[in-house]
Amino acid sequence: MSAPVDALGAFLSRRSAVCGPSALFWQLLLGFVCAGYAVGAALGWGSRQLSLFMGDFGLSAAALVAAVSCFLYARAVGSRFRPAWLLFSFSSLMAAGGNAVWGWYEVVLGREVPTPSLADVLFLCFAPPAIVGLLVLAKRPVTRAGWVCLALDAWLIGGSLLTLSWSLALAHTAHLVDAEGASVARAALSLAYPLLDIVLVSMVLALHFRRVGADRSAVNTAVAALAVTVLSDALFTSPLLRQNYHSGQLLDAGWFAGSLLLAYAPWGANRAADNAVPREEPQSASRPVAGSLAALTPYLAAAVCTLGILYNVIEGRRVDRVVVLTGCAVVLALVVRQGIMLVDNIALTQELAQKENHFRSLVQGSSDVIMIAAPTGVLRYVSPAAAGVYGRDADELVGAELSSIIHPDDLGRVVHEVRRFLAAPPGEEPTTRIECRFRSGTGDWLNVESTVNRHQGGLILNSRDVTERVRLQAQLQHNAEHDPLTDLPNRALFTKRVRQALGGRRAGDQGTAVLFIDLDGFKSVNDRLGHQTGDELLVQAAHRLHESVRSGDTAARLGGDEFAAIILGDGTRDQAARECQVHEIADRLRVTLSQPYRIGVGDVRVAASIGVAFAEPGISPSDLMRNADLAMYRAKAGGKNRVELYAPQMQAEVVRRSELSARLRTALRDGEFALLHQPVVHLASGTVAAVAAQARWRSAQGILFTPAEFLRVAEDSDRTAELGRWLLEEAVAQAAERARAGHPAPVAVRLPARRLLDKGLPFSSVEALLTRHGLPSGALMIEVADSDPRISFDELEQRLVALRRLGVRIALDGFGSGYAAINALRRLPIDVLKLDRGLVEGVVESARLHKITSGLLRIACDLGMQSVADGVDLPEQVHALRAMGCTHGQGMAFSGPLDEYRLRRALARGEFPVPGTGTGRPVLTGGSTRSGGSHVETTVPPT
Repeated sequence: MSAPVDALGAFLSRRSAVCGPSALFWQLLLGFVCAGYAVGAALGWGSRQLSLFMGDFGLSAAALVAAVSCFLYARAVGSRFRPAWLLFSFSSLMAAGGNAVWGWYEVVLGREVPTPSLADVLFLCFAPPAIVGLLVLAKRPVTRAGWVCLALDAWLIGGSLLTLSWSLALAHTAHLVDAEGASVARAALSLAYPLLDIVLVSMVLALHFRRVGADRSAVNTAVAALAVTVLSDALFTSPLLRQNYHSGQLLDAGWFAGSLLLAYAPWGANRAADNAVPREEPQSASRPVAGSLAALTPYLAAAVCTLGILYNVIEGRRVDRVVVLTGCAVVLALVVRQGIMLVDNIALTQELAQKENHFRSLVQGSSDVIMIAAPTGVLRYVSPAAAGVYGRDADELVGAELSSIIHPDDLGRVVHEVRRFLAAPPGEEPTTRIECRFRSGTGDWLNVESTVNRHQGGLILNSRDVTERVRLQAQLQHNAEHDPLTDLPNRALFTKRVRQALGGRRAGDQGTAVLFIDLDGFKSVNDRLGHQTGDELLVQAAHRLHESVRSGDTAARLGGDEFAAIILGDGTRDQAARECQVHEIADRLRVTLSQPYRIGVGDVRVAASIGVAFAEPGISPSDLMRNADLAMYRAKAGGKNRVELYAPQMQAEVVRRSELSARLRTALRDGEFALLHQPVVHLASGTVAAVAAQARWRSAQGILFTPAEFLRVAEDSDRTAELGRWLLEEAVAQAAERARAGHPAPVAVRLPARRLLDKGLPFSSVEALLTRHGLPSGALMIEVADSDPRISFDELEQRLVALRRLGVRIALDGFGSGYAAINALRRLPIDVLKLDRGLVEGVVESARLHKITSGLLRIACDLGMQSVADGVDLPEQVHALRAMGCTHGQGMAFSGPLDEYRLRRALARGEFPVPGTGTGRPVLTGGSTRSGGSHVETTVPPT
């Protein structure tokens, strides 16, 4: 841990200021121009006239450039520093005017500049705007004492400079002017220049340590420009230089450079700062040194003042009254300032102590643990909260390595994060968050979340115990990926495991297999024994499944009674052997899941249908799971309680069924359905007692589908309901037309029981349908199909009673099949009992079926019901059924399904030959026939 922390100083100490190529160009150009002017001034410009011109109008042009530059910048920016740059512009404009007047006399008029003149007035107006501009740029004191200290600092600096300057030069200048008998104006001008320069220098020095942070580079450059100008003024006021000065000398180069530097300050300096790499302000020695110089300013000023007095004493001169008075004022200002600072220091000390106590109370009372680590990684401070959070005393942790309390598995990640954090710029990422495990006092590992900040080359860690949160998150993650009832992985996690099995190093292993498992008979367990028993069965089945797979495999519950398992490949190259092996595993699993389940005081039995699909190169997880699902449904369709391997033709069958289902949705709209009728014949006389309506679908491709075929794909309940409405309305309409044509015959329409309970088909709509087409209610018979255990017999009974009150006759279709047949016969209002074709087909060959059928017919006779045998295709069946007391028959022994034209011919004839009383050949079969029942493919002739 110490290695990354040691690098903190290196990261924080890296400082670079890279200026862009544009800023570098302007800086080089500025230096080149100033150097060229200095060289020209040093060489005398080649002629007296050019020297005077460059010394006057050259300086005027430079000052004018500075004035325009500062003015344009003041208009371009909208900050509170605009007045400062306007004042700098005005100050430079005064300097430009003064030099222009000076040049007018020397160059244009060719004579010396009079004293005093307009140039002197303009030069004197240079310093005051610059001084006020510096005040605007300075950081304003926030208290009254701050303003007093600022004024005292300025006086201390100015007074010390005045003392020193008066001792060195100004006293001599004053005596010289007095000796020459000059006027008061000239004497004032002689002393005004140096005094204003002293004030300007005092403001520059006093405000140097009070600069604001904004536009710092521009302010520094402007202060440097004014410093160069003041330095040139100071040299100009010295008696030695002033006596021999003329325009165009080397001294003019200082004023020229100061003006151009001021012109460059707002634009070039800011551009250089913008192009520089963003960096944090240095925290090293520059700030302490700056603060020390600011604190030493009063003492330095007093020292300068003392040196001025000592200079006069050492030289044996009489101490000038100006020096004495100024020195006394400086000392008095120093005493006052120290008194103010003493009071401020006392107040600051009290405030600091109060804040320190407040901070200590916050740290010690915080529930979070605050730790400070040195750059070496050693803990220098640990708050008392460590005893409650970590179970370890703070004193015990102080001096320990931070890495010693971090879990070894997390240490590498923590070191990497600390290094990344220290390498990032502090301005962009002031803090980071690290979560790792800390060792507690009991030796356990606690999940700790720490907010990390930089602190004096080290780190501050604000840590809190998040163990319970981590446990809760892990529990929530577990709940999101596992089934709440069985605790097996759910579909989401199972899909993730399948994706992992198909990727990585197992990507080419085709021995990986997915098993889809469905519990056969589980729904009946729920219906008979309740959902609590069903849930217990699912829990036991999940436990058996989990115990049956290997540790590397995954068993999951996908929902309801559907489970799945993934069997990872073992690298076997023999695919046939692998398929046989997985098939054996799936079969053993089927046997295991089919064993009785001990629930409560009894045993519950269910079976298992399992579909198996093997991985193929490039197959996706969803496709592999879909293949296993298809194989499982094939196993259920093949008789249940079996194992089925996926084959590509299964997908082709699904595609075919999907396409057929899609075409079925538009078949009714496009008029592709036709209605056929099969006569129901009285077995004793051969007369037609009724006709059974049957739907046929001729697709656009010319394929004719029987109800058994197209209803198998009509899984959409909306399509089934729409087909049922069409069948009922079309049958009633055609029956009414036949009755009006003189062929009255009741029509039987087969409807599922769940369709009868559909709210979209109330009995009032049946009554309205009969009324609209003018068909007597007794001419309609509803054949109640199937006995879905989900159907409520109470609701079905009420529905059938309502229909029967209308006069509609009720037939129980498919009697003899299904567990609820007797219950339906007992509770429902039935007029006609229609035997299932499964009984009729074996009534001649099977003595057992003969007895069952005979018993059912006796029940119908005893209950006063008519009986209809469905699927009577052979003469022998007619003989047997008539002998057992069956009253009516329907099948190929008499006629196949007929279209409307042939049906009317049959009704006009009135009867069919009954086998045994005449020829046994079926008549009016509607074209080519095939043995096997009434639901076979039949050619539908055009009507």
